[in-house]
Amino acid sequence: MDKGALLDRLGLAGEDRLALAKVLDKAEQASERNIPAATDFLSPQQRAQALDLLHLAGISESAYVLQGGYEGAERQVLQFLPDWMEPESAEAPIRCLRAVFREEEKLSHRDFLGSLMGMGIVREKVGDILVAPGSADLLVLEGVADFLLQSWNSAGRAKLRVSAIEPENLHIPTVQRKEVRDTVSSLRLDAVAASGFRLARGKAAALIESGKVQLNWRECVKPDKLLEAGDVVSARGFGKFELGEVGGLTRKGRVSIVLRVYV
Repeated sequence: MDKGALLDRLGLAGEDRLALAKVLDKAEQASERNIPAATDFLSPQQRAQALDLLHLAGISESAYVLQGGYEGAERQVLQFLPDWMEPESAEAPIRCLRAVFREEEKLSHRDFLGSLMGMGIVREKVGDILVAPGSADLLVLEGVADFLLQSWNSAGRAKLRVSAIEPENLHIPTVQRKEVRDTVSSLRLDAVAASGFRLARGKAAALIESGKVQLNWRECVKPDKLLEAGDVVSARGFGKFELGEVGGLTRKGRVSIVLRVYV
């Protein structure tokens, strides 16, 4: 199956289609030239689409690795491996930078991203931005790291001191989640989403059918989709939660669940 047909099978269009076409280009490059080839950073949704695409194309999971610079990174690159390279020996084409500023400046993720975009750095070249009081650690592709080290000196009105750091020195913030215990009539997506997003079930179903809900970073428009423990549900404007645990039935025949809601 050719590239266009594969992308058509997944119903991809616009920026996602372009990003996934580049994924196939990198897979082909690694295979034909017998050298490692890495994509730009992919969002969680693009990553899920890419894995679906590679499965559809018949590309083995042993032919690539996902790398984000640290365990649990949200934005990651796909690196395709030649036959002679083992996954554990694949070096990520990622550099770690730290931008230090005065703590009272209270810069946000948006401040840093806006500053980078203003310098002409496209989003695909930047991975996670880990903001802490007085500093922000960034994962960036090798191709832009030196430019940022030499030229990036401000975000908004705040002055920055930017330096390279080793991955083991990253300041990785603790993911903030709260546990919510509830009961639902079933493990259907609309029932669980109604609990997680604090909506009436009918409104949750309408939100799902409108294409605004993602299940494990993939769009899902089926309110009756059954969930399992570990599934992640998100919707723009409503947040994200994980179905952490599924318990037994209550006396009224409802299912006990534990949701881990990201805050």
